Amino acid sequence: SSLTNSDIIFVKLHAPWEVLGKYAELMNVRMPFRRKIYYLHRRYKFMNRIEKQISRFRGWLPRKPMKLDKETLPDLEENDCYTAPFSQQRIHHFIIHNKDTFFNNATRSRIVHHILQRVKYEEGKNKIGLNRLLSNGSYEAAFPLHEGSYRSKNSIRTHGAENHRHLLYECWASWGVWYKYQPLDLVRRYFGEKIGLYFAWLGWYTGMLFPAAFIGLFVFLYGVTTLNHCQVSKEVCQATDIIMCPICDKYCPFMRLSDSCVYAKVTHLFDNGATVFFAVFMAVWATVFLEFWKRRRAVIAYDWDLIDWEEEEEEIRPQFEAKYSKKERMNPISGKPEPYQAFADKCSRLIVSASGIFFMICVVIAAVFGIVIYRVVTVSTFAAFKWALIRNNSQVATTGTAVCINFCIIMLLNVLYEKVALFLTNLEQPRTESEWENSFTLKMFLFQFVNLNSSTFYIAFFLGRFTGHPGAYLRLINRWRLEECHPSGCLIDLCMQMGIIMVLKQTWNNFMELGYPLIQNWWTRRKLRQEYGTQRKTSFPQWEKDYNLQPMNAYGLFDEYLEMILQFGFTTIFVAAFPLAPLLALLNNIIEIRLDAYKFVTQWRRPLASRAKDIGIWYGILEGIGILSVITNAFVIAVTSDFIPRLVYAYKYGPCAGQGEAGQKCMVGYVNASLSVFLVSDFENRSEPTSNGSEFSGSPLKYCRYRDYRDPPHSPVPYGYTLQFWHVLAARLAFIIVFEHLVFCIKHLISYLIPDLPKDLRDRMRREKYLIQEMMYEAELERLQKERKERKKNGKSYHNEWP
Repeated sequence: SSLTNSDIIFVKLHAPWEVLGKYAELMNVRMPFRRKIYYLHRRYKFMNRIEKQISRFRGWLPRKPMKLDKETLPDLEENDCYTAPFSQQRIHHFIIHNKDTFFNNATRSRIVHHILQRVKYEEGKNKIGLNRLLSNGSYEAAFPLHEGSYRSKNSIRTHGAENHRHLLYECWASWGVWYKYQPLDLVRRYFGEKIGLYFAWLGWYTGMLFPAAFIGLFVFLYGVTTLNHCQVSKEVCQATDIIMCPICDKYCPFMRLSDSCVYAKVTHLFDNGATVFFAVFMAVWATVFLEFWKRRRAVIAYDWDLIDWEEEEEEIRPQFEAKYSKKERMNPISGKPEPYQAFADKCSRLIVSASGIFFMICVVIAAVFGIVIYRVVTVSTFAAFKWALIRNNSQVATTGTAVCINFCIIMLLNVLYEKVALFLTNLEQPRTESEWENSFTLKMFLFQFVNLNSSTFYIAFFLGRFTGHPGAYLRLINRWRLEECHPSGCLIDLCMQMGIIMVLKQTWNNFMELGYPLIQNWWTRRKLRQEYGTQRKTSFPQWEKDYNLQPMNAYGLFDEYLEMILQFGFTTIFVAAFPLAPLLALLNNIIEIRLDAYKFVTQWRRPLASRAKDIGIWYGILEGIGILSVITNAFVIAVTSDFIPRLVYAYKYGPCAGQGEAGQKCMVGYVNASLSVFLVSDFENRSEPTSNGSEFSGSPLKYCRYRDYRDPPHSPVPYGYTLQFWHVLAARLAFIIVFEHLVFCIKHLISYLIPDLPKDLRDRMRREKYLIQEMMYEAELERLQKERKERKKNGKSYHNEWP
């Protein structure tokens, strides 16, 4: 009985050695049977001397700070031994020091869960397994126990770790070891391979972010150092005589181009000569990251004995059985009859599900449309604001508030999407749990990706592109004039959108991941302290303490993976507009690893140790994001940034035209060439500003300038596109095609050149296979020789015996 609630009864399960041995053999659990022999290559005397000198020199240098202290880590025997599927007949081959500790706790829990999933609890056709008892409410929870407390009064350095949980807390979940490598073997031993693989992937992703963050920071610093030499920002800052047309109807005033000097300088920080190089680098980086993860995963799979592991035939979901129990057909693997879903029924359900997904994506687009209307309406409201600070920076205020409102809408829609995805996935009636998980994962990723990135796509590719020109503005529902870009371009809006969304999303996720369970557990401990006092609480048994912890998410590692995959999308898809994204992702991930570790070790019940060979469907999603990032970055550079217009001007229209040069001296006059002239008297009545611009020159303005390549008002075709416009458009399209083909060729070449399996690992696997066979033969021969000697001693030797 529970000490805190008499209505709760705990059922404690223990598997004796005979049961563990029997089911370990049935489940093909691999166990250590012989220590590994490491062969050293033959070295010459000269090489040995050099190595001694190098090792002596290394003694003066500080030791590797990121390596974990080997003295505090236990000897993980299975990693230094050859393993083979456990067999009771060959039990003498395996290294068994103590039968109680031969199978570690994670393996024991897995064996017990395997038994519980197959036990018949009641007479009836489908009355089998623990999951059904949990789903119908017979049991409230089922979980393996943590190995004691994660805290200790004694120091781990002087007294050692009290248990594996305490060891994991000290060398993995503690904030003091944030800079050290993760003890992945220990994580795998305590939580199982599936969770171990997640942390291996997260650590690998974080490590690969270091070069991306460094290059991104270099691009940003390059923009800072070249700021004073940038001809375009100089011209903008000195353009006191160029008067720009109002950016909204009525209330927006005329403004000097030099008023946007700060924005021009900030734009240069992100949009400079190194941006194209960085976009190519990040596209290649995404491929290298995935290819080297394949190699890393192969090494982990080998070390953790997952190479030959195949998933067992999964059980059918109870919901699927209940729905289709009337129709049955033979399972080709097990040979037993099982419920069957007709093809027509499956197709109709998938069509309804796809329609639901399409509808929800339309809801996202409607939300973005609402944000667009908000931006259009408020830009003129802020322009007429009482406070001078907001009035003078109306466009930045509009963008900032729109991004914050957009973030709130994103978070609200995410809650709705989870319920819709759950409903649609259950409507599809997937046959097994893994099919259900894959279907739910794909829907949730699609919803959240579109939700998070739709407004960013609008700002990157649509904002300011379809506004018309002064005197003939395009309007939304023939009422609201579409928003224009700032005189310095739209890139500053994209940078603000990405920076604010990325920081807010990561902060919120970290709070929800750790803050929410912390508050819940604190509240539970507080109630127990009030009822039973501090002394009684510390004497609670482990199952009571674990029951009061939070259960792991119902969707397993889904939330952890989703957060990181969405971040990977942010880091790669619009990286050309925001080179600091990899740096922000790196800083977040360093915190994320320890947050997740702390949560698993201290705040959650111990999850069931389950096996997996890879990160599953997420790898395919990562590859899809990598392909999409090439296309979006090509469009960001070609369409959103001013890279192409500047290049066309430098080679075709500037002072260096026809000379094959494109330095800063070739950009003289670019700002003036990129602005068109408008006759103020041609304004529509509803667009005409309240001020006449007399504050600039003492008399009403006759002309104002705007960003576009159009003919002057007195030309034969007033406000028609100039030849320069068509040159820029052709160059943009050509750049997109060349950039995409070049980067895709590099990506495919890299993926072809990098083998999925490292050569040394392939050799090790072959050698191990050979050695295992030899060892098995030797062990069998030793056994036979012992038996022969014993028979001779007992006088039971037989004639005609083979020598």
